[in-house]
Amino acid sequence: MKKILKEKNINKYLKSAQEKEGVVSNKEFNEWYDKKCKNYIYKVEKIPIKKLREWKFTSDTGYLEHKSGKFFRVEGVHVRTNFGYTRSWSQPIINQPEIGILGILTKNINGLLHFLIQLKMEPGNINILQISPTVQATKSNYTKVHGGKSIKYLEYFLNSSKARIIVDQLQSEQGSRFLRKRNRNMIVEISENEKISIGKNFCWLTLGQILYFLKHNNMVNMDTRTVLSCIRYAKKDQKCDTAIHEYNSKNFNEDLFISSIANEKHAVHDFDDIISWITEMKTRYEVEVKRVPINQLKEWKYDGVQITHEKNRYFSVIGVSVTASDRENYKWDQPLIDSTDFGILCFICQKKNNILHFLVQARVEPGNLDVLELAPTLQCTPSNYDLQKKETLPPFYDIVTKANNNSIRYDVIQSEEGGRFYHDQNRYNIIEIDGRYELDLPRNYLWMTLRQIKEFIRFNNYFNIEARGLLSCLEIKMP
Repeated sequence: MKKILKEKNINKYLKSAQEKEGVVSNKEFNEWYDKKCKNYIYKVEKIPIKKLREWKFTSDTGYLEHKSGKFFRVEGVHVRTNFGYTRSWSQPIINQPEIGILGILTKNINGLLHFLIQLKMEPGNINILQISPTVQATKSNYTKVHGGKSIKYLEYFLNSSKARIIVDQLQSEQGSRFLRKRNRNMIVEISENEKISIGKNFCWLTLGQILYFLKHNNMVNMDTRTVLSCIRYAKKDQKCDTAIHEYNSKNFNEDLFISSIANEKHAVHDFDDIISWITEMKTRYEVEVKRVPINQLKEWKYDGVQITHEKNRYFSVIGVSVTASDRENYKWDQPLIDSTDFGILCFICQKKNNILHFLVQARVEPGNLDVLELAPTLQCTPSNYDLQKKETLPPFYDIVTKANNNSIRYDVIQSEEGGRFYHDQNRYNIIEIDGRYELDLPRNYLWMTLRQIKEFIRFNNYFNIEARGLLSCLEIKMP
């Protein structure tokens, strides 16, 4: 069995994911990382929005935007929907119509695929530097609207003759915070014979090393996670045979491997069933989003310092002044979203037909490009709810929050986008429940194998960034 699995089902990503040491050891990386954090020169200071240089509320729209009209702006929206417990509300939202690039450069080194990461500071990072993609830039950044330095390695992602494109997808960002925001998620590969200069904040790591650091709080940033989620461990034409289906794995990580290559005949639903379900969800649920000036938002107030909800829930919009070394522009001001509390992102999984399945929800959010996207089983911020009113809580809240240690397969605090969010963190959980326990599923929930999820991620705007970020943390091991 072991021979069959290793010979027929391995690809270069899976091979790299098994390796916890590369051209740089984890010890060497940690020493380098600690030294960089200790010596990095930066300052992030909260300042009143009214004192932001080069930002203003426009007289014609009432939106908060940069004087260039680029980067992004903060708008207001009124929302109506027939989804969920709350059917109408108002909120600020970020409108960033530019499509940025989140790209990782890869290279085969000593027979093993390595990923070129950088340690990048963002003003909202809780721990200064985080493991980031090779290139992480908005169009305004890489076209140098701010007058700053050029982006290193950008040419490998803009010129297809410079590198072989492995992954190139438009993927969404947080639909509760961004209005129809997308980024170009890319993985490119250069020849193993090509020599490139490695910048002082850059380093080659195996996929296994990145997965190792994903076990540590706030070390790998959101942009790296979304790019890694696009990786598929199954070959395009690979079929899971009966022997693999019947394989008795030793642990959860091996179960993940089987789920990542499982043939549809062993899944609860086939591809056509899932497409039909998604189509039904998109026709059943509606969302109407009306853009309005900030000062017309119900239950929100602006006092010159920040924009806050009258009950101090959800989030605030604050201003920051930033000074940072090794950035394209070393000094700037900007607004940031400051969430009021931790959120929870959790997938419940369960073996069905001896294959691990994930419980996915179809979730409506105001910033979605097409009504809804597929999300983790639970995606919420508990402090935004009245916990005494059970009817207001999202499905499976109790199962997730009361899970015992024996069922928790992953439990780490991860940061969200530090370029737009201030110290924003979520608790990332994977929980496995006993296969004998049958859940009563609401209409907008469905079981999917990991391979099916990865197939849908290949296409734009099916899985939201919360789901993609959580799935990227899974450590897959071959039996």
